[in-house]
Amino acid sequence: MDDYDLRGDLISDLPQSIIETILSKLPIKDAVRTSVLSSKWRYKWTTITHLEFSDKCVIDCYDRSVSEHLLVNFITHCLFLHDGPIHKFALSTSFLQNSPVIDQWLLFVSRNDIKEISIELGEGEWFRAPSCLFTCSKLTHLELVRCELDPPPSFKGFLFLKCLNLQQVLIPPDDIESLISSCPLLESLMLSYFDGLALTLRAPNLKYLSLEGEFKDICLENTPCLVDVSVVMYMTDDIAEHFENSSSCNFDKFLGGIPCLEKLVGQIYFTKYLSIGIERNKTYLKYVHLKSIELNQVSFEDIDEVLVLLRLIVSSPNLKELQLSGSSNAAAPITAPSDWDFWEKEGPMDGMFNKLKTVKLTDMSGMPHEMGFIEFILEHAPILEVMTIAPSSYTTDGRFNMLINLARFRRASAKAEVIFIQEEA
Repeated sequence: MDDYDLRGDLISDLPQSIIETILSKLPIKDAVRTSVLSSKWRYKWTTITHLEFSDKCVIDCYDRSVSEHLLVNFITHCLFLHDGPIHKFALSTSFLQNSPVIDQWLLFVSRNDIKEISIELGEGEWFRAPSCLFTCSKLTHLELVRCELDPPPSFKGFLFLKCLNLQQVLIPPDDIESLISSCPLLESLMLSYFDGLALTLRAPNLKYLSLEGEFKDICLENTPCLVDVSVVMYMTDDIAEHFENSSSCNFDKFLGGIPCLEKLVGQIYFTKYLSIGIERNKTYLKYVHLKSIELNQVSFEDIDEVLVLLRLIVSSPNLKELQLSGSSNAAAPITAPSDWDFWEKEGPMDGMFNKLKTVKLTDMSGMPHEMGFIEFILEHAPILEVMTIAPSSYTTDGRFNMLINLARFRRASAKAEVIFIQEEA
């Protein structure tokens, strides 16, 4: 190979910066393989700044221990030969668990100007993050899945961190709040599968927030720049009891200080959470930037959840897209009004739906308060383009009545198309 005439090798004659770009686009396994092309290519891969390792780096073997051994050797070999800074280190594998060799790798990259770290290990014993992780002062992105995190007392925060993603991470409640508040440039935060946590967020530059878990409470205390919020809340008996004994207004605690909000997604028990302590005649913050609202499992039988929905749409004059799914429970006590005029009485009409174009409603039962809401939208949305309605799978006898009512409802928009989706047989 050394004696091969490379005068016609256009790739080898490319500028080093372009070669590095090409190598960076390849999977690390293929990038390392370029070392056999020629002597000129033998060590070019060793300057790659982004190292992303996964199970695909090694041949799949029937013996798991062999695959683990091959992967450890491959990663160690890559790091040993690497020359220059490492800006990103990513490891996603089901072969390795809480292995000491991972600590050694992280110690190595922590001394090489690391900016992005992503660790996702398989099911089993959780990985305990080593103390060297907290010495990575230049980190901008950190993603950890299934690990234990215990910041040392000397830790002062990640001053340059912009993206933090923690999934199934064991960390003391006080430490998670301290960690977030000690990242002054944080723009994106994802917390998944946190159980029984009462969370107070202080992140003045945060723009994107995604939460999933069994949260007792969520207070957005200093998050004025939030534009995109997604929350999935699960319920346990303890949390249900906590809700019943709460007297504070969760709507205020969560939505009272985010005037820049553009998109809101709430699933499972999020609407129920917001309904705790809501006041009927109180004036709330205007969300003039809010364009999209998606709420799942809204109970139209619960007057407080109905008020949450009402407060949101009244406070969002520029709303363009609305998605709702119902959560009707025939056994639950009905506290919402049964008259269709409720929405007309409670909701001011001036310009409320002037920007609304798309409405998607699923799991509708055809009860009066739901139909009143549908009629209310159709009558006051002058540029509505499409409304899609899917009845609940438990609603069979009432579907014909729903269609009759939909046919007689007046529409403010001549272009509005109402699509009634029947359940597939």
